[in-house]
Amino acid sequence: MKKYLFTFALLLSAVLSNAQTASHQVYTQKTANKITVDTKLSKKILKEIQKGKAYLVDVRTPEEYSTKHLKYAQNINIRSEKFSEEIQKLDKSKKIYLYCRSGNRSGKAADTLQTFGYQLGYNIGGLDSLLTKGLPAEK
Repeated sequence: MKKYLFTFALLLSAVLSNAQTASHQVYTQKTANKITVDTKLSKKILKEIQKGKAYLVDVRTPEEYSTKHLKYAQNINIRSEKFSEEIQKLDKSKKIYLYCRSGNRSGKAADTLQTFGYQLGYNIGGLDSLLTKGLPAEK
């Protein structure tokens, strides 16, 4: 009996491990619009946003956004069926800085912006990394 329980537990563990891996697939951004933010660049980005020359867009879910997000960020959920409609409301002449949790979804969003004719959409990575580079959080 113990042998069957052990086998069942091992199989269950393998199935759950595979499900987690499948749910977090890494997206490879196709465009070159990815920026590695450092503390100097974070100050420049922040000034552009404060002056209204750029947008800061959090593409995570509203639940993730409500937990913690960058100051001045607006939430446009890439997983929403209204993502295309909402993102196309942004002015094409302004820079659009995109971020998410890890940089995967924001990479996909940067590629999507390109398909809509936006030339100034940039993936700036993940929230935790951006916080360590000096961009302020808002809860």
